[in-house]
Parts: sequence; C-alpha cells; structure tokens
Amino acid sequence: MAITETLLKATTRHVRLFTARVENNNLVADPDHLTLDLDPDNEFLWTEDSLQKLQTRFKELVDMNSGQDLSDYSLRKIGSDLEGTIRQLLQSGELSYNPDCRVLNYSMGLPRSPELL
Repeated sequence: MAITETLLKATTRHVRLFTARVENNNLVADPDHLTLDLDPDNEFLWTEDSLQKLQTRFKELVDMNSGQDLSDYSLRKIGSDLEGTIRQLLQSGELSYNPDCRVLNYSMGLPRSPELL
C-alpha cells in the first residue's frame, strides 16, 4: 500500500480498518500497516475456520491493493468486500449469530436453519 501522511479509517457494521498498528492496546498511526478490527459488537460466533477464511480474504484484498494509492475509498471497498464475505459465511452456515450479543438484530439476515432451506 502506498504511504499516507494521516491515519485513515473505514468503518462498516462489522469491520473497522485503520492505517495503524496496535501498541499497548492503542492505535499508532502507521501508513505501512493496515489493522482489522472484526465484529466489535460480538454479533457472531466465530470458529477458527471462519475466522481464518475472513483473514485470508483480508490478506487477498490487501495484496490486490498493494502498490496503489491508499484512500478512504479503497479502505471502504475492502470493508464492503469483507462484509460480503461475512454474509457468505453466515449464509453457508460457517458462521452463526451470537445469542448473547447485546443487541440481536440479525443485521445480515435471518438465521438459516434446515427447516428454512
């Protein structure tokens, strides 16, 4: 990713992206590092497999943008793509809603069960 002078961030419902690194639980601006904060409201129950699939997709998107100017638009585009990946994981049953979530609003659609398929 190209170097920028300021911290850029993009926020979607379940994905937050920052041009920063984490040090002592604080974000430190770093134009050469992209940090992903996933599912900050704990709306989903993540398995190692579903988390790995999302992290792999994140890495693919970062690699695809390597060498290009990093902008608010490109961060939003990565965030939107990751939201789509979350929806796919949910619809395929690889990810599920967290019934203990503070607010259970089914933001990605109603849960799919064998009875509804």
